[in-house]
Amino acid sequence: MDRAHGWRRRLAPLRIVVPSLLLAALLAGAAGRVGSSASAAAANATLAILHFSVIKGTTWSGAHHRAAQRIAEKYPNVKYVYREEVGPDLTVPYAEELIRQGANIVVGNAEFMGLPLKDIADKYPKVYFGSVVASDVTTKRNFIRFFPRQYQALYLEGLIAAALTRSGNIGIVSAFPNVQVIRRQAGFFLGVQDGAKALGKKVTVYVKYVGDWYKPAEEREVATTLVRQYKVDVITQQTDSGSPLDVAQERKIWFVGKDMDVVGFYGWSSTDTVAVSFDTRWEVLYERMVKEWLAGNQNPRTLLYLGMRDTMTLADGTVVPTVDIMNNKKVGVDAISPKARPLIPASILRLVSQRREQMMKGQWDPFFEHAFVSNGTGLALKDTPIPAKGTVVKKARQTPSDTWLLGKFNFDLNGMTILK
Repeated sequence: MDRAHGWRRRLAPLRIVVPSLLLAALLAGAAGRVGSSASAAAANATLAILHFSVIKGTTWSGAHHRAAQRIAEKYPNVKYVYREEVGPDLTVPYAEELIRQGANIVVGNAEFMGLPLKDIADKYPKVYFGSVVASDVTTKRNFIRFFPRQYQALYLEGLIAAALTRSGNIGIVSAFPNVQVIRRQAGFFLGVQDGAKALGKKVTVYVKYVGDWYKPAEEREVATTLVRQYKVDVITQQTDSGSPLDVAQERKIWFVGKDMDVVGFYGWSSTDTVAVSFDTRWEVLYERMVKEWLAGNQNPRTLLYLGMRDTMTLADGTVVPTVDIMNNKKVGVDAISPKARPLIPASILRLVSQRREQMMKGQWDPFFEHAFVSNGTGLALKDTPIPAKGTVVKKARQTPSDTWLLGKFNFDLNGMTILK
């Protein structure tokens, strides 16, 4: 780690006689300015990411890896290092190893294995630590929690899905009930509701859990059940394997993707199957941390919940928001599959474009606009029971706090069908 600790100055012999008290004051002021500059800025940074999974072929760790690479491309004085398949028992040993090698920003890219970093934050006061938020929003002076407002892009996906379904049935292959999943599904569901209302059609959203984030066989089974038994003709997922996409491709139904543009970046399928995806640019969040560390800020912002109005300019000049709908390297309405676009009424295309633009300007947000009415299902937390069905937890046109959205949003929205 190379940090600017001070300046070396050569002073020529003074021929002018200066009163001793004045000279002392001048030297003290100069020393103060030098010390302030030294402590306020760093010449270089090393960003270390502990990935909970492998990187290759994954949308989650793959997106984090791409983000850090983009940071290093833009900032020649920032180095990126990483470890893969890091479990909670390895978080601290790997972190300390990387710190000894010069890392000064250390991040866990999942909460379950990132939280142990808070236990060593006091031991390394000059290091920034960070962890993705799932539901625990614990922070410390140098322990940063972060997550993107993916629900904004998911809302736009919901509008598109509502327009595409002919059976009126949309399926979500989901991991397990948790705040992160419930929040993201809520964004999608609100989009479906608004799209259905605008088109005067009835649409049912079915959710079926597989029990974990990555269970390819079970995900395939659930996706197949949703298609066969519940007649869904648009399917999406809150899991991490490619099985739901495979089923959509085999069954010739529409797939709506998450976390990354899987057509444009991975080539896993084509726009014949993928109607749209959303792309997460974790680099927007990482850049905030890097810039604060390089500036020498010892008290950084410790909760980062950034969305479509927050952007980063990449090394090639491209400006990217934290999240956006994306497909085959196209963004916005242009991201909608050329095969799907003629099936979507012009009114929905205009609404997608309008809401996207409004969110990018910070003028509109689905979680502000809509009421949160409980479905009576969800996840009971230690101090937060699931609200009874029909309970208005948040009224329309009220802004929920970031900490509530990230840590307490524990119920499905009324009207969702949660399958056993």
